[in-house]
Amino acid sequence: MSSERTDQLTPLNIAVLTVSDTRGPNEDTSGQFLEDSVIEAGHNLTARRILPDDVYLVRAVISDWIADPKVHVVVITGGTGFHERDSTPEAVGPLLDKAIEGFGEEFRRLSAAEIGSSTIQSRAFGGLANHTVIFCLPGSTGACRTGWNGILSSQLDSRHGPCNFSALVLRKPEAPHSRLHERIGSRAKR
Repeated sequence: MSSERTDQLTPLNIAVLTVSDTRGPNEDTSGQFLEDSVIEAGHNLTARRILPDDVYLVRAVISDWIADPKVHVVVITGGTGFHERDSTPEAVGPLLDKAIEGFGEEFRRLSAAEIGSSTIQSRAFGGLANHTVIFCLPGSTGACRTGWNGILSSQLDSRHGPCNFSALVLRKPEAPHSRLHERIGSRAKR
């Protein structure tokens, strides 16, 4: 838990990924809601992508964002249900250093007020990898609204107490592999 708070918002760099086999940019109302919410909250949208529900494509993009020192937060919408193609937990889970169990628990608690016992079919979850927090939400716009308004907007706000994730992700170190590539590149030029 990070207990460091600030009096002013410290904007975070947030990437949004929609996982869907059927949605394109015009149909991606969930991704659009998250993009609008990120900007409205005063954060920076660093990337927004739409990918088909494919474990390896999702894992590749998330791995790149986790390694990027400029990305503090990744919010994923879609692929968290029980349909045979839903594979976001299987794609992202192996990349995590630590799980944020409370995120999924709190999401389902809030969601139960809206959709009742159907909330048990949500595999929403969160985790931490390389000082990057990752939150995986269901694909519906309503679920994204529940997750953002009920949890993420406050937990990504440096002014929120008693704790939030901003101080933790702002400690993300410069990518060591970028310095390694610079050294290798300079040696190759010799």
